[in-house]
Amino acid sequence: MNPVLPIDRARIARALARRSRYRYVRPRVEREGLGWKVVSPNCSRNVDPDGGEIGIAWLVPASQGHWLLHARDHAQDCWVLKAAGLRLDEALQRLCADPLREFWQ
Repeated sequence: MNPVLPIDRARIARALARRSRYRYVRPRVEREGLGWKVVSPNCSRNVDPDGGEIGIAWLVPASQGHWLLHARDHAQDCWVLKAAGLRLDEALQRLCADPLREFWQ
């Protein structure tokens, strides 16, 4: 398991500024277990009717520079693995584009 590094947090935060969905909200990146969690206000109010902060994604370093990418299942209150074996840039591209709305709901 690779360690979580502050530089990875900075890379994630920079990538989020270039995302496709909900560009008008300001997500933040915080430590979550062995990785980094993306948290954002729920402006669509699909998940939180009050527009509070919700978990969007959890990125966990795996082995040999690869990452696990999880989305939040808000109904079940758990993280769901969406991709494994991605480089960080690949995971961020998937998270930021989100064509299937797996992350930005």
